[in-house]
Order: sequence, then C-alpha cells, then structure tokens
Amino acid sequence: MKSYKPIPLAKGRYYHIYNRGNNGIDVFFDNESYYHFLRLYDKYISPIADTFAWCLLKNHFHVLVYIKTDSEIDFEKLEYSTIEKPKDFNPSNQFGYLFNAYTQAVNKKFNRTGSLFERPFERKLIESEKYFQNLIFYIHNNPVFHGFTANINNYPWSSYGTILSDRPTKLKRQEVIEYYGDLENFIQYHDQEQNLSEINSLIIE
Repeated sequence: MKSYKPIPLAKGRYYHIYNRGNNGIDVFFDNESYYHFLRLYDKYISPIADTFAWCLLKNHFHVLVYIKTDSEIDFEKLEYSTIEKPKDFNPSNQFGYLFNAYTQAVNKKFNRTGSLFERPFERKLIESEKYFQNLIFYIHNNPVFHGFTANINNYPWSSYGTILSDRPTKLKRQEVIEYYGDLENFIQYHDQEQNLSEINSLIIE
C-alpha cells in the first residue's frame, strides 16, 4: 500500500501520468474495455488536459499531458462524474472520476467488486524538451518493453499510429511531430534505440 503524498497537478505544466491495476491485476479485459476507457478519458480528461502521448496495456497505462489553465478550460464541457459540481476545480480529481467511472463499468460487466486501480496514481513533472522527446519514445515503446509486440507499428492501443495517420484526433499530433522536426524524424527517432538513462527519474513502473 502506498503511503507517500503525491505532488498536486499544477495547471499549465506537463506530466507523465501512470496507473496500474491494484496489486498488479489486469484492468483491460477485452477490446471493448480499451475502447470504453478511451471514451471515458475523452469525457473527463480532454476538457482539462491536452494529450501528447498515451499507451494502454493489460494491467497499466501511460499518458503524457499538459494540464490546462483555468482560462484554457471550457467549463461548460467539464464532466464531474456523479457528484455535485465542486467549488474549486482540481485536475487530480478529474483522473479520479475517470478511474471511478471505468471501475464501475468493469465491475458491472464482469460481475466483480472492489477497487481496480492503485491509489494514488503516479505523476512526474516534465521540465525539458529532451525529457519530453524521450518520454514519448518510452511510452510508445512500452508494449515492446513488456513483450506485447515486437514492433510498435503492430500495437493498436497507443498514440503512435494516430500520429502517423491523418484521421481526426484530439491528440496534439502536429505539436508532437514538431518536437522531432518532422514526421520522418519522428519515425526515425522511434526506430532507433534511445538512451533512457536520462529519464530514469520520469519512468514510473
């Protein structure tokens, strides 16, 4: 059981956010589980954060987000789960609403009870462009690191394929590509082995 007090999510900052199943249990059980999590993520997180990279695996997930400032949030679109509208907006609570809504759906569908995700969820502040680049590489290659696929092109539950495509998306695709110069350099960067020792402090699993 974790006993540390997590850093608050500050508005206007970038974070690597990660969570996994309670005691390492699976949190995604079929294709619809992944789709439903992404729908709920769009509902609760998209209004309050810009997403630059994401990856879902059977028992955990990673996202790289920018937490919007109050002036950047459309509060009319903000979803607060089933509780009353809070007096003060807290970005961390939005992730709590996401986890609670997803857990309720999974428990109902699979006839289970109890918590699904670990609490509190992990978060690391991103403070440099180099960390940003390496972290996107790390998130997209997570399925390879964990043996789910030999090539990130073949893994469906990450933002890598979205960045390569031209389909509509809320992902900050163009901004991500520009961090690498252009799409060709983005692909080349992901195809090469990167030294992740520089971001050890940001790797949270």
